[in-house]
Amino acid sequence: MGLLTIGTFAKASRLSPKALRLYDELGLLPPARVDPVTGYRLYAPEQVDQARLVAWLRRLGMPLALIQHVCSLEAGPAAQEIRAFWARVEADTAARRGLATFLIDHLSWKDPAMSPTAKPLGIRYAALSDTGLVRESNQDTAYAGTRLLAIADGYGSGGAPTSAAAVDALKHLEADTIPAGNLLNVLEDAIEQAKQAVDSVAGTGSSPEEVGTTLTAMLWTGSQLALVHIGDSRVHLLRDGKLFQITHDHTMVQSMVDEGRLTPEEAASHPQRSLLVRALGRGADAIPDMRLHDARQGDRYLLCSDGLSTIVPTEEIQRVLSEGREPEQAVRELIALANDSGGPDNVSCVVADVMEFRQ
Repeated sequence: MGLLTIGTFAKASRLSPKALRLYDELGLLPPARVDPVTGYRLYAPEQVDQARLVAWLRRLGMPLALIQHVCSLEAGPAAQEIRAFWARVEADTAARRGLATFLIDHLSWKDPAMSPTAKPLGIRYAALSDTGLVRESNQDTAYAGTRLLAIADGYGSGGAPTSAAAVDALKHLEADTIPAGNLLNVLEDAIEQAKQAVDSVAGTGSSPEEVGTTLTAMLWTGSQLALVHIGDSRVHLLRDGKLFQITHDHTMVQSMVDEGRLTPEEAASHPQRSLLVRALGRGADAIPDMRLHDARQGDRYLLCSDGLSTIVPTEEIQRVLSEGREPEQAVRELIALANDSGGPDNVSCVVADVMEFRQ
């Protein structure tokens, strides 16, 4: 079979002539020959398969630059790139789904002036932070109050003051009156204030680009807990005897797991498992995850730094949380478990129980 005209090739490849001209200009799908007199583009029959691949990748929403890279690879590596791209798409979709859910809940939420039959709920809480057995100083900050629960894990030469600054910037939420329809704006403003506080503290150090902190916090509204999360500290919910992790780690290794490049087991021992892709600090991506959680009587929440979650097995964490100890006893035992396992990092915990409020 001879060379195909652009019209014939367009039908065979399911790409429009306009798209083919664009892909030629970009060097993505150059024709086999251009007639020197007429300027007509002519394509070889063996280019059809590649053109169809380009068409399918465009349907996936893949950027042209990445399509060009994928088309330059052998089948196996190309499949890996497509798998990684789609994992990123799904992760982005999940993040936007979480924000959409937050917005739906936020806009439909009415301030819990509870019905006469509803039991008023409150939280009972405790927070504790420990240096551990290896580190010389504690760069974590843990806080628990009547409305605010927070964990921040600082890093770099000024990690301790940056984590403290991030949490301090949120403490006004304890006393502020927050209208039901303004929760989203309040949380967004609070994160911006925390970012500015961290930047201010980090700017006083010798290497500000290496200073920052994670921040994971929950704000009690009376019937719900509003979550803001940046970094790799975690929140777990114990409900009906089952333990759920309700945050997603913002680490390079977790991104590789999401993309299918690492298994969770490989990630647990990866040498770069603490490398953050989101944090509060100079030059860092500080976009938080935000969502609302409806509270039930009997729920127990755990906020913890990675000094607990990467050291103590989940089964042991669940055991301690399930044994019904008071929050203060629970945080002490969890930190003791981390130190009994070598205490290689600072470790911080906040435990909060949702319970009937007794006036």
